[in-house]
Amino acid sequence: MKYNFKYIAAAFLISGALSAQKINRDEMPKPGPTPTINITKPKTFTLKNGMTVMVVENNKLPRVNMSLTMDRPPIVEGNKAGLSQIMADQLGSGTTTLTKDQFNKKIDFLGANLDFSATGASANTLSKYFPQVLGLMADAIVNPKFSASEVQNSKDRMIEGLKADEKNASSIANRVSTALTYGKNTSRGEFETESTIKNVQLADVQDMYKKYYAPDNAYLVIVGDVKFNDAKKLIEKSFSNWNKAGTQFPALEPAANVAKTEINVVDVPTAVQSVVMVGNINNLKMNDPQYFPAMIANYILGGGGESRLFMNLREKNGFTYGAYSSMTASKYTPGFTANASVRNEVTDKAVKEFMNEIKDISTIKPDELANAKAKLKGDFIRSLERPETIARFAVNEKVQNLPAGFYTNYLRSIDNVTAAQVSDAVKANILQNQSRIFVAGKAADIAEGLDKLGYPVNYFDNEANPVGKPSGKKLDPSITLKTVADKYITAIGGLAAVQKVNSITTDASAKVQGMDVNMNMVQARGGKMKMELKMMGNTLQKMVFDGKDGYMEAQGQKTPLPDEMKKELAAASDLFPELSFATSGAYTLNGIEKIENEDAYVVKKGSNSYFYSTKTGIKIGEIKMQKGPQGEMAIPTNFSDYKTVSGVLLPYKISQNIGGMPLEFTVSSYQLNQAKDADFK
Repeated sequence: MKYNFKYIAAAFLISGALSAQKINRDEMPKPGPTPTINITKPKTFTLKNGMTVMVVENNKLPRVNMSLTMDRPPIVEGNKAGLSQIMADQLGSGTTTLTKDQFNKKIDFLGANLDFSATGASANTLSKYFPQVLGLMADAIVNPKFSASEVQNSKDRMIEGLKADEKNASSIANRVSTALTYGKNTSRGEFETESTIKNVQLADVQDMYKKYYAPDNAYLVIVGDVKFNDAKKLIEKSFSNWNKAGTQFPALEPAANVAKTEINVVDVPTAVQSVVMVGNINNLKMNDPQYFPAMIANYILGGGGESRLFMNLREKNGFTYGAYSSMTASKYTPGFTANASVRNEVTDKAVKEFMNEIKDISTIKPDELANAKAKLKGDFIRSLERPETIARFAVNEKVQNLPAGFYTNYLRSIDNVTAAQVSDAVKANILQNQSRIFVAGKAADIAEGLDKLGYPVNYFDNEANPVGKPSGKKLDPSITLKTVADKYITAIGGLAAVQKVNSITTDASAKVQGMDVNMNMVQARGGKMKMELKMMGNTLQKMVFDGKDGYMEAQGQKTPLPDEMKKELAAASDLFPELSFATSGAYTLNGIEKIENEDAYVVKKGSNSYFYSTKTGIKIGEIKMQKGPQGEMAIPTNFSDYKTVSGVLLPYKISQNIGGMPLEFTVSSYQLNQAKDADFK
């Protein structure tokens, strides 16, 4: 069967094209003089339970921001990894005085935002509702009501999230790189799995809360339209019953960079792009004299659209949509990382360019230094508009042991950085000869090129266990395009049943960020197609093609189909292209690959790939290229849960990944041979 599900992606791509604004990039704005920054010093007091409270009065707007931060190191959760996240998920799900529904209704009625994490909480509200929202925040923190049913709901959601990330190369790269950097059995390197999440019980959540969600070394920052004395009374009343834990934390497990730069590869057979990450740990802290030079070095290397990495990998070579780097002066996980997602066929070239730019960053030009300073100063000034920034500053001064006037002198500190200081900071914090180069991608396509770069290459599975280099399976000489196509046609019902199908109407639904998306697709011989996506009863996108011409609708705008798309649709005239695999001359058989843990024959047509189970013959996936506002991107689709419809097997589960966003459609119904010409008008 021909699947036009790649056009689902257009609903999430075309809207960007329709609303794109033309930006003049001919001339970079010239920076003005460095302004003087006045940052209000918070008024501070400490509760008997150890919680430090800082209040910053700002009466410009009738709003209040509340931010709670617990300064504690990572902890080992072991065979219950994910426990802290499950615990945090319970906060705000009811208290000893309010049910979950009552609590949520109060927050909604007040128009407030209230969020919790394993090491804190945050809230935003109108100042007139500050007492009520502060009270609700404190009630959730001091008097949580944990229940077995809510814990199970959290576990179920986390497991679903893990399943959605199983084939996500970015998620795999982040997990494995962290595990290899710090050790998979350490507080900073462990990660949750389905089994560790299932191990978590209600008693574990209660114990986690009691030991680690406590006012010891906690900082509550209030910024906004409040009076200090009034706020102090409310906070003392609301948080006085929050009990100190007195938990003693062990020292962080030691971690070190590799002695010599190496490449670590995770094979992701379904990946259509490779995620490349280059990084090392360091000892950079915010109170380090090298902090500002290191931030400037990072910005020049990969801090934005004018950085060296971006200009090289995207603008010069076209390997990726964007390449970036980050320098983290974290108290517990300081380090440097550079990353990009690149096309499989240029993975080795991209790694080479990454390392070239990292090698050269110790030398910078005067104009680069000046531009970086201007950009970082501008970012800092803009950040002051957000109350959460002021809260972060207040906490950082305490937690990071910053000198007096650190933020008041922030702009001046940037101005004073010299090129020589940047060079010194690079040598101390960006370690080109002791870096781990992580690559999560399709090993069959990238291994040969990586082997030639001159670095040791090691392979790992998606749980950071060392494995041997993946080897491709040889294709039996008796297997041809015709045998693959014949096996598929036989598997789905036989030639006679397939030839009777003139049209297929599909109704399906999926969830996107918790909202239902409904799809109706009608396909008929001759390349005819109509697809309509609806969300909350409104048309998100509609595409219609009558075999010769067509249009698309998105965001209320109707536009003709691009000529290239019309040509592609018209060329795909068969509902089951497998019928002409052996005679069209457009398809090739390209070996065997593992898809969804199942061996599959790979059939290629141009840049598109189609996968057929070697065992059953059923089509289990495809990868099609789709053009969007930012260029061409690969759309992988998997098919499962086949059921018989009028004598023909069709898939009832259709899973896509659109730019890293998983999308799973469940088919509610198929109708065969019911399409009319009016459907394509």
